[in-house]
Amino acid sequence: MASAQPTFLATRGSALALAQANTVLGLCRAAFPGRSFELKIIKTTGDKLQTASLASSELPKGLFTKEIEEALVRREADLAVHSLKDLPTELPAGLKLGAVLPRADVRDVLVVRGPGSGVPGSSPLDVLPRGATVATSSTRRRAQLLDLRPDLTMTQIRGNVGTRLRKLAEQPELAATVLAAAGLKRLGFTLETDGRLIAPPGGEVPATVRALPLEPEVMLPCVGQAAIGIEVRENDGAAADLCRALNHAETLQCVTAERAFLTGMGGGCQLAVAAYARIVGEQIWLRAVSFLGQKPVRAEMRGHVTDAEQLGRRLAAEVAGR
Repeated sequence: MASAQPTFLATRGSALALAQANTVLGLCRAAFPGRSFELKIIKTTGDKLQTASLASSELPKGLFTKEIEEALVRREADLAVHSLKDLPTELPAGLKLGAVLPRADVRDVLVVRGPGSGVPGSSPLDVLPRGATVATSSTRRRAQLLDLRPDLTMTQIRGNVGTRLRKLAEQPELAATVLAAAGLKRLGFTLETDGRLIAPPGGEVPATVRALPLEPEVMLPCVGQAAIGIEVRENDGAAADLCRALNHAETLQCVTAERAFLTGMGGGCQLAVAAYARIVGEQIWLRAVSFLGQKPVRAEMRGHVTDAEQLGRRLAAEVAGR
């Protein structure tokens, strides 16, 4: 990357993707005030399929990343900004995960129609009536919800946050949907402790909607959830300098363990598996669940922070062997 030329950050054009890319853009400009940085918006296969009624298991790999990675390889962009959960564990030759930003709120949020206050001390899922229909296209979310509440009915839903909230409010057969807390917050929504979901300025949330966070103990997040990843070309010195300035080491260690687990389970981000790592002292605590067999398999493992990748592989081997 020649210093006289702008450094291009490739991103999708969705509201959430742009919010994340602008965060990275601001950090780049703050870290290197003498350099010029610009966003390069790229339309991906996933953007073209937003209205398709496909289950996540039917979707191709690299759904939201393929065209962006191609721009990196062709040197039409210098960095790529991703929701790390969308980035496949196997990257194209010549590319690597260069940095991750500090992780945001990893929780999923059950967005329900009606009061949604529940019984004090109860699980948020207890607010759903028996046989309620929950709209989600995520195989991970569907599997965990049905494991907790076998009486629930699942249906597909696609579209951005606003579209999903509107469908929930307008379609009486839907009782709830599930959204990522990090995505809501990055778009400017506020999750109040009483269940209210406050829209950003200029936005709107149907009055009948309530948002109830699901703690990881209730629903494990997907691999890389709430982390922003920066993908770069290998052997690109200027990009490496940027990554060193932006990278959050603790988050990188956690997502490295999670992504190694996912690789060991088959590598697809649409698999019905979940994993979440936290650092406790000098150890990584990795928890996972798999719904790939006839029965769900839950497991956890701890290891030193320097062994994140090996920890993920070992836990995958244990889960796959059950």
